[in-house]
Amino acid sequence: MLDGSVDQLLQFLKDSGIRQWQICPLGPTGYGDSPYQCFSSFAGNPYLIDLHPLVHCGLLTDSDLNAVRQLPRDHVDYGWLYVTKFPLLFRAFDTFASRRDSLTLPYGDFEAFKSAQSAWLEPYALFLAIKDYYHGAAWWEWPAEVRFFIKARKSALAKTVAARAEAHAFFQYLFFGQWNRVRTKATSLGIEIIGDAPIFVARDSADVWASPQLFQIDQRTGTPFAVAGVPPDYFSADGQLWGNPLYNWDAHAADDYAWWVARLEANFALCDIVRIDHFRAFDTYWSIPAAAETAKTGEWKQGPGLPFFEAVKAALPGARLIAEDLGELFPSVRDLRDATGLPGMTILQFAFGGDASNLYLPHNLRENSVVYPGTHDNNTTLGWYRAASETERDHVRRYLRVSGDEIGWDFIRAAYSAVSNLAVIPMQDFFSQGAEARFNTPGEAIGNWQWRYAETQLRQLHHEGGAAYLRELATLYGRLG
Repeated sequence: MLDGSVDQLLQFLKDSGIRQWQICPLGPTGYGDSPYQCFSSFAGNPYLIDLHPLVHCGLLTDSDLNAVRQLPRDHVDYGWLYVTKFPLLFRAFDTFASRRDSLTLPYGDFEAFKSAQSAWLEPYALFLAIKDYYHGAAWWEWPAEVRFFIKARKSALAKTVAARAEAHAFFQYLFFGQWNRVRTKATSLGIEIIGDAPIFVARDSADVWASPQLFQIDQRTGTPFAVAGVPPDYFSADGQLWGNPLYNWDAHAADDYAWWVARLEANFALCDIVRIDHFRAFDTYWSIPAAAETAKTGEWKQGPGLPFFEAVKAALPGARLIAEDLGELFPSVRDLRDATGLPGMTILQFAFGGDASNLYLPHNLRENSVVYPGTHDNNTTLGWYRAASETERDHVRRYLRVSGDEIGWDFIRAAYSAVSNLAVIPMQDFFSQGAEARFNTPGEAIGNWQWRYAETQLRQLHHEGGAAYLRELATLYGRLG
C-alpha cells in the first residue's frame, strides 16, 4: 500500500502545502463496488493491499503478480480485480499458514492483531467465510442455524470454514499493517488524513448479521421493516432508495451508543479526522417501506439528536468530526449541527444560478465549515460547468470575474479564498478533467467508483508548477498555518 504511487502523492501534497488528505471509506466493498455499502464498518478493503511487500516477505513470488499486472491502469475493473487478486491473497495466506513459525512479517504479530481486534474481526471473518461457502449468497438466505452470528459461531459449519475465516482475518492483518505505514508516512510529512464514516451500513454486512438487535429488522428472518434513502432531491427526481437497514436507535441509546463509539474509535485508528456522512439523519431520517420501489414513498422519523453526540464526546473527548450536512435540511438539522459545534460542508457547484442569498456562495459561508468545489457525488467542476445552464455559467463568470476557460482552477482559487476554515479539492479538478472522470452518480447502481489517476498525471502537474502554485494559493490565503 505504501508503494511509489502513494509515496508520490504524499510528497505532492507536502510540496503543495496541503495538510489534509480526505479519502472515501476504506471498507470491503461488495455488489456495486460502493465504499458506502461495505461488508463491514470496521474492516479494511483487501483490494487495497499492496502485493509487492508480500513478495519481499516470501509469501508470493514475483511471477505470481503477472496476472494483476494485466489489470487496466486508466480505471478500476472490479470484476477483473476480484478474480485475479483474491486468489493471490489466498495463496499468500496458504504460504503463511504452512510457514508461520519461520516467517517474520513487518506488520507485527498476527495473533496479537486478532486478539486486539476480536470484537469485530471474529464475526467479520466468519461472515465472509460462510458467504464464500454459500457462493456469495446474502446472509438472510442462509440456513437458520447460521443466519445470525450468535448461532453461527457455535455451528458445525463454523468448524468447516475455520481455515477460510482465518484467511480473511489474515487479509485484515495485512491491510491494517500496510495502512499504518501509510499513515505514519503522512504524519511524518505533516499531513492529516480525513476519513469517512457512512451513516448507514449495508444490509448484507457483518454489522447487521452480528448485531441484528441494533437495526430495524425481523430478528428471525432478517427482513427489514423499513430501509434508508432520501426523498427526491437535486440528484434524483425519484429520490435515492439506498436500501440500508435503519437503526433501532432505542437499542443504541440503551448502552450509550457503544456500537457507534467502537465504530468511530476504529475510524480514528485509521484517520485523524472523520467526516460523518448524511449528518441530517441524526436529526431526522427518511424511512421508506421495505417493499417500496422508489424513495418517493417514505416519511421523516426522529433520529437520536444531541444525546448521541454528547455520548460520543464523553467517550471520545478528542474526536474531530465533520458533519456532512448536505441535502434537504430542516432548521432543526442546522440547530443540531450548531449545538454540536461541528463544521458543516458547503459545495461551490450548488452556489450559482440564483441570487445573492444562496447559502453556498462564498460571501455567505461560515468560518466553521469545509468548502468543496464538489464532492465524490458531484460531477467534476469542468463537467459541471459544461453541463450547466447559460444562466449558471454567466453567474459564475460575473461572480468570480473569470472567463471560465480554466473553470477547475477558478473554483480551486475560490475555495482557497473562502472564509471556510478548511478547503478540500477533488483530485480530478487538479487535472482539469471533465465528466469522464466523475467518481459517482447517485442513484445509479453500477458504473461508479472506477476513476483513477495515473502517476504520470501527478508527475506532470508537479513538473509544470502545479504544486508551487497551490502552495502560493495556500500562502496567499493563509492556509499554511
